[in-house]
Amino acid sequence: MELFDNLLLGLSTALQFNNLLYCLIGVVIGTAIGVLPGIGPIPTIALLLPFTFGLEPASSLIMLAGIFYGAQYGGSTTAILVNVPGETSSVVTCLDGHEMAKQGRAGPALAIAAISSFFAGTVATIIIAVLSLPLADLAMRFTAVEYFSLLVLGLIAAVVLAHGSVMKSLAMVFLGLLLGVIGIDVNSGAARMTFGVPSLADGLDFVPVAMGMFGLAEIIANLERPSVQRVVSQKLHDLIPSRADLKAAFPAMVRGTFLGSALGVLPGGGAALPPFSSYALEKKLAKDPSRFGKGAIEGVAGPEAANNAGAQTSFIPLLTLGIPANALMALMIGALMMQGIQPGPQVMTEQPELVWGVIASMWTGNLMLLVINLPLVGLWVSMLKIPYRLLFPAIVLFCCIGTYGISNSAFNVWLMLGCAVLGYFFIKVGVEPAPLLLGLVLGPQLEENFRRAMQLSDGDPSVFLTRPISAVLLGVVALMLIAMLSPAVLRKRKEALAE
Repeated sequence: MELFDNLLLGLSTALQFNNLLYCLIGVVIGTAIGVLPGIGPIPTIALLLPFTFGLEPASSLIMLAGIFYGAQYGGSTTAILVNVPGETSSVVTCLDGHEMAKQGRAGPALAIAAISSFFAGTVATIIIAVLSLPLADLAMRFTAVEYFSLLVLGLIAAVVLAHGSVMKSLAMVFLGLLLGVIGIDVNSGAARMTFGVPSLADGLDFVPVAMGMFGLAEIIANLERPSVQRVVSQKLHDLIPSRADLKAAFPAMVRGTFLGSALGVLPGGGAALPPFSSYALEKKLAKDPSRFGKGAIEGVAGPEAANNAGAQTSFIPLLTLGIPANALMALMIGALMMQGIQPGPQVMTEQPELVWGVIASMWTGNLMLLVINLPLVGLWVSMLKIPYRLLFPAIVLFCCIGTYGISNSAFNVWLMLGCAVLGYFFIKVGVEPAPLLLGLVLGPQLEENFRRAMQLSDGDPSVFLTRPISAVLLGVVALMLIAMLSPAVLRKRKEALAE
């Protein structure tokens, strides 16, 4: 009964007019940035963080969540019609979705993509609701010892699941941890790495770092890439899929939903893991694998379902444990902290209308996306004609205004611009900045929990191995490190990087 009471509380919050309005704004912005290649949900949410400062906590989180899962819908539209994935997660959809479009079946492909996403979103919302309470109850029993081990597991998992070089990912995590401890030490009062700059006494502000490294850096990199003008002109018809299409797509839809839901919870999993895994699974289970890449509807249904389910279940560690599963969830933690809310399991009991309002809004948001996506396909595709040279000055202006407005500090503007240059450098040398952001967010929590654990054990570090849950978590970390540094895994990573 408690679950139903919480869901009713969430629906009463999500169905308030202002929250419905912000949910609609979020999913429309999400669809738009999903359509435009290069402007993904991470840069967009990083850029919009300052503008959520004046909103109610529930409204701001509902809007930011809508941007995230709305982008998954938008990316599939251009992947199918133009063979240009708006999102990394939509790359797989190009393989069969665009082939269907070339065969004159763009309508069914778009419809199956939308239906798969809605089905997966609905199921993922139920999974979040069912798992949130028991996980939060478990987390409430955690002491600082277990939290420290859990945070270490999250950081190492982010390295394991990141693309490219292991050493580069580890270096980014450590750099993020170092940046996270800049400022006045709370216990001793000593200044750490402030270099005599008063603005650094309170530490690096999360928002300018995220806006520069993920927002502006990605936009700068996009200026170098050729703009895409290959917009299809064919008229769409048969937007309602046939019974045969639904029959073929439904099993893939179900498998993709549950696979994506499981992979979305993994720390550091990223947007590409669920759809790629689903496509590989469908191809393996197919009676005739040769159909894939030639317009197989299962190649659209499975990845799209996995994509959306993974996007939504990545909220589970954030809402129950206060730990981000990926870089975008780290931005969500930043949004909570801007509202004066300390992320963690206590949020479930102290702010139930916030947590359950966000969970319930995912269903209303998915329903909105189903309604607005298919009728407005022409509008979304025409957005590809907007040149980046016009978008760039407007984005930079809004970034500077938003960053300055957080604390009326010109230092934050310079910090954002400096991080933009650094982020652009990381892009050019092929280093993924997401582990750095996770290190920056989790660093202060890691240090605080380590100190508390040492106080609880009178300075005995063996406490991390004598407590059962902590020992299991650190055992998983050790297995991950051994597997990650094995020659076979390193060789596969190099091969993937070469491709």
